[in-house]
Amino acid sequence: MTKTDGADGTGDEEVSRFVERFAAEMTAAGMQRMASRVFAALLASETASMTSAELAEQLRISPAAVSGAIGYLARVGMVGRERDPGTRRERYVLHNELWYETFTRRDQTLTRWEKVLDEGAATLGTDSTAGRRIAETAEFFAFLHGEMNGIMDRWRAHKDAQGTP
Repeated sequence: MTKTDGADGTGDEEVSRFVERFAAEMTAAGMQRMASRVFAALLASETASMTSAELAEQLRISPAAVSGAIGYLARVGMVGRERDPGTRRERYVLHNELWYETFTRRDQTLTRWEKVLDEGAATLGTDSTAGRRIAETAEFFAFLHGEMNGIMDRWRAHKDAQGTP
């Protein structure tokens, strides 16, 4: 089993409490409960990777629950799958620059929404209440898109200044 002790010597119980607390926050924000728990466990592991058996044991859930959670996390691009060398087992891993990639994908979604909303505003006409509402929504997403690009640029500069890969 992957060791769950933290690098600072925190024990399994403290790590489990963190995993459950962070998973609860992610669930409250709209993520599926089991996916939240599996993600938090991977995040808290030293190697950022675990097998299905390791996740099931640590979280005290069934292999089927792990499989469903991993399926969801893989679809939204938060984890990847790798083969354990010399075995048929899969190891689930967090992507490098996970948050950067996640927010970049969200930014791409906002861009697609903005385009559809612009088309909707043109279709309904900005002389109608609905058309103005849709146009304002498109404008909001355009603003958010511009701000997100600036945030990502500042994050990269921050990481470069720290010498963090």
